[in-house]
Amino acid sequence: MENFLGLLRLRVRRGINLAIRDTHSSDPYVVVTMAGQKLKTRLINDTCNPEWNDELTLSITDINVPINLAVYDSDTFTGDDKMGEAEIDIRPYVECLRMGLENLPSGTVITRVQPSRTNCLSDESCCVWDNGRILQDMFLRLRNVECGEIEVQIEWINPPGCKGVF
Repeated sequence: MENFLGLLRLRVRRGINLAIRDTHSSDPYVVVTMAGQKLKTRLINDTCNPEWNDELTLSITDINVPINLAVYDSDTFTGDDKMGEAEIDIRPYVECLRMGLENLPSGTVITRVQPSRTNCLSDESCCVWDNGRILQDMFLRLRNVECGEIEVQIEWINPPGCKGVF
């Protein structure tokens, strides 16, 4: 794959105060799409505060293409109900990678990304040095729904033979 830059590990940690789509709760799962790729978390039954802790891996060919997340409520006899959506812009994270940092103390904050009208962040998101790798934790406010957030973390992986982002 000529334009293969690397892999991005997306940890879908949990949902917070997701919308009720069944009688008293929901049966949520997350669908992640990016540039023709489609991945899905496990289904967690009967909760509006699911803890998935699922790791999904995306192939990155263009850092300008956002990662889309859509939350659904699983239904047995009818179509699944949409519970909101969010988008991740990986460009601020890639800028941290391009700094070429080495040997920082674990926990060092490299940059902070603020919530704005142009992103789905519900709180400040930090890119942090953690034992030789850079991680970014995010709380994403879901759009097109009355309530709900998703907590995720991203991490870059450079497999052998990839072009890289440097």
